[in-house]
Order: sequence, then C-alpha cells, then structure tokens
Amino acid sequence: MTKTEQHLLTLLKKDIVRTFLENNFAPEDMSEWKGEAIVAFQEDLFSKTKARVSEKWFYTYLKKKPKKLPRIDMLNLLSSYAGYTNWNNYEAAHLQKVGAIKKTGALKKYGWMLVLIPLVVLIVGNLNSENEFHFCMIDEDKGEAITNIPLDIKILSLDQSPIYLKTDTTGCFSFMTKEETIRFVVQSPYHKTDTIVRHINSNSNANVQLATDNYALMLQYYSNGNVEDWKKRKEQLNNLIADDAQIYQVFQKHSGIELYSKQDFIGKMTIPTSSLKNIDILDKHYKDGKIVKLKFMVK
Repeated sequence: MTKTEQHLLTLLKKDIVRTFLENNFAPEDMSEWKGEAIVAFQEDLFSKTKARVSEKWFYTYLKKKPKKLPRIDMLNLLSSYAGYTNWNNYEAAHLQKVGAIKKTGALKKYGWMLVLIPLVVLIVGNLNSENEFHFCMIDEDKGEAITNIPLDIKILSLDQSPIYLKTDTTGCFSFMTKEETIRFVVQSPYHKTDTIVRHINSNSNANVQLATDNYALMLQYYSNGNVEDWKKRKEQLNNLIADDAQIYQVFQKHSGIELYSKQDFIGKMTIPTSSLKNIDILDKHYKDGKIVKLKFMVK
C-alpha cells in the first residue's frame, strides 16, 4: 500500500467514525472499539448501505493497520457509508484537497501555465473522452461480494454485437465506453439473471444486488449430496428472517393470500420442487438487518 493510499484509508476511517458517532456512542479512536461498539457499527452500516462486514474483516482492515487496501467493493461500501458516491469519488475529493494546497505556493510563479494546461487537456479530452463504469456484484441475502465464482456479464449496445466479460476475483468489473448509458445482463449459476441499465450521471451506487436462485442452489446441493451446505443455507435463512416475520403468498388467479410461518417458508425455500423454481419474491421489508415482512408468488 502506497503512502497516498495509506493516508486516504486513514481519512476514510475518521469519516466512518464521524458518521457512526452521529447516532451512536463509542471512542473516537476506532482502534479502541470492542464488542458492542463493533456490533452497533455493523448494524448502522447495514441500515445505511444494506450490506455488512464481518467482525474478522473489521479487525483486519479497520481496527488494525492493514498492509494493503481492502477490496474495491468494500472501499465503495465504506465510502458510501461516509457520505460519498464510491471510493473513486472519495479518493478524488481528498486528493483534490491535497492538490489545492500544493498548487497555492506555485500559483503566482506558474499561474499562466495552470490556466493554459487544463484548457488544452479539456479540449483534447473532449475529443476522445470515454465514460468508465464500474460495478460489483453483491449477494442480496449475505450482503457480501460474490467472489466464489466469476459471473458472466453481457454488455448490450445498440447496433453492435454483445460484448462478453466476467467479474474478477473481487466480484467486480469495469467497462469503458463513449456512451453515457450502459445496459448489461448478469448471469450466475446460483443467482437470478438480471438486466441492469445505468446512466453515467446516476451511477452513484456501483453495487448490484443479485437475488439467490434458490431452486438452482438447492438442486445443486441435492444432486451432489451436499448436506453440509444445505444445512448452512437453512441456517442462513433462519438468521435472515425474523421469528415473527409476516410472510404471505399472493395468488395470481384470485385475491386471496396464504400466511406462512417462518419455518414453513424456510422449508419451502430449501427443497428443489417445481414450486420453488417458480417462486417470485414480490416485496421484502427489513428491520435491524432481518426480514420482517415478505410477499411472494408462485408463477
């Protein structure tokens, strides 16, 4: 990690502390946070970004001084928590402040150059300018980057053949284009296929949340006799859904609904039946990081 990166990470930690202390109590030095303070931060982070960090990750990258920067998706997440668009936005804002201080001393001596050079750069840049889009794929249930397998990305462009990419080891991908809008399809073996459309000016959240394809996941567990991961999935759903959650099945052909208990719904979501294959989650409401209300339909 370079000195500049180390400096930016230190500033980001201070901004994270500032954001957290707006509604919580903890030492101003993040390295002194323990137990309840860390848990409270995890909950506050989730309430603002719908994503989490583990306690181990917190100790590795925030409580201690890491030897390298966190992954870009985690930097994007923390920058968003601190009130910035993403890491690139945070980096640019703070480097701009540093640059402004350095420029002050040389302004009188080289003032004419500081006016002329940006003008030339602007003219040349406009002739060959491209927009850079950057996205990271996030598991909707876990709130974590999807890094266990590369996902297929199909860039859709007008009057052009699709361009095929894959996410990298951080679950992210970047794409340069002269177009101001990007449209792409995300395909994953164990997540539902989704089509994303984003304008460069509205690219404030580079995280793309993907819903789990429970049928494909359960079929894989059953066909391979993977009991251990099947149990983990049940436990994950158990932790994700509140004990008193209101769970409704809405029917297409009539206006009636059916109420499910938490355990009945988990059972329905962990057996690879044709019903599971056609489940469509219509709406979800969270409170304190848990689902408290859910509506679904079987197509």
